[in-house]
Amino acid sequence: MSPTLTTPELEAPPEISGGGGGFDGTAPGGEGGGGGRAAPRYDTYQTGVWVLLVPIVMLFVGLTSSLVVRRGISDDWVSIRVPRILWLNTAVLLASSVTFERARRALRGPARRFGTWLWLTAGLGTAFLVGQVLGWLQLRAEGVFLASNPSSSFFYLLTATHGAHLVGGMTALVYLTARFARNQFGPRRQSALRATAVYWHFMDVLWIYLLVLLVFWR
Repeated sequence: MSPTLTTPELEAPPEISGGGGGFDGTAPGGEGGGGGRAAPRYDTYQTGVWVLLVPIVMLFVGLTSSLVVRRGISDDWVSIRVPRILWLNTAVLLASSVTFERARRALRGPARRFGTWLWLTAGLGTAFLVGQVLGWLQLRAEGVFLASNPSSSFFYLLTATHGAHLVGGMTALVYLTARFARNQFGPRRQSALRATAVYWHFMDVLWIYLLVLLVFWR
């Protein structure tokens, strides 16, 4: 059985009673077990990420409205073919969302299992971003550029904007992964990981929405 991390930062917070807590810093607890969980505390990371999502939603709603209006009044709109690699990219991003959730849940288990899922998520996120660049290069090879026509402009704009926001999530994920590799993953960073997972899942849903939009309104 893999041991849990034993660095001081992973020890249970002072308000948690009982000993021998799990990876997430909770006491083993249970009725009659002499332990218990700490009272729920205000999570600034969770609040922060939900506040951050509001302007992101508004941004993409505005871009969607612009696309629909421009498509309706345009006489120079030339539909472009969505690069096939984006379908593979979609599968990669969906898989990364699954592994991220597995990593989040593995906070209660052995550190080695948690680390495996965390590293795998970071790898899949990197693969998605690389796939996006390859998709753009494929379009360039076909002579489709940002300024070719309104359809291509919106394609590059929407996918690049999504990619930029995903880079923000990747930055947080890489930081947390590096801290885990140094055995510096206490309760605060575990909370940050859960908030990052919410952001990551939202990017996943947003990408599915954009892909459907680009396929049916191209």
